[in-house]
Amino acid sequence: MNYKAIVRRALLAAGLTVGGAAFAGTPSAQMLADTCAGCHGTDGASQGPASPTIAGISNDYFVDTMKAFKSGDRPSTVMNRIAKGYTEEEIEKMGKYFSELDFAPVEQPFEVDKAKRGFLIHDKACKKCHADGGRSKEDDSGILAGQWQQYLIYSMKDFREGDRMAPKKMRKAVDYVERHYPDKGFEQLLHFYASQVD
Repeated sequence: MNYKAIVRRALLAAGLTVGGAAFAGTPSAQMLADTCAGCHGTDGASQGPASPTIAGISNDYFVDTMKAFKSGDRPSTVMNRIAKGYTEEEIEKMGKYFSELDFAPVEQPFEVDKAKRGFLIHDKACKKCHADGGRSKEDDSGILAGQWQQYLIYSMKDFREGDRMAPKKMRKAVDYVERHYPDKGFEQLLHFYASQVD
């Protein structure tokens, strides 16, 4: 056997050994979470306005959202395709991982007068599901305080235009804001949530 054949066989054997070890078992939660970093930032702390921060959201909210993307019940630009690449076990692992991290609120400009009016709207329409000024993750409804404004704008547009299925309470809240604050209600809410950064 010549030298090249020996080297080729040795490399093949090494590749099979390493490959088998690399694919034994499911990936760790950290490895799975790292796949989200390109859009949602390292450890889920988003650096871009169109992608939400997912660190600190509740496990149930994460899992339900990923399952909705996977089934197609929740529309998106790319998340429907991405979610299909994960098993239920992997989604559960990621949900637990992100839920145990601290939410990283984003400091954004806001107008004090609009934030004050937004607080009143939040108090009447939103606080039952988005407690503690939109900071709570315990309600499994997503964290709004300190979330990227542009992401919230896209989300509200989807709810208002019927592109995203709104739970009954959410539909009721959206209708309330549209009916009682038709001009700048949602804008004022955004300023309020932007002001809720400790």
